Amino acid sequence: MSILAQTLAADSEITGKGFGAIGYGLAAIGPGIGVGIVAGKAIEGMARQPEMSGQIRTTMFLGIALSEALALIGIVAGFIL
Repeated sequence: MSILAQTLAADSEITGKGFGAIGYGLAAIGPGIGVGIVAGKAIEGMARQPEMSGQIRTTMFLGIALSEALALIGIVAGFIL
């Protein structure tokens, strides 16, 4: 085996290990932003109409759950690849 082939094989073994963690870190950015927006808008809506706070809170939890599902998909994709 040539020196170039050995170097390429060694590089692929070293750099291939951390991509799952990097991918999950990047995948968690979107849901984090989404949860922040959902919670902020829910608080804004409760402040504007306090009588609707129960329905707004329920909808907020549903939005947070859907956003967090994206983070779970990201961690699974990191382990698969």
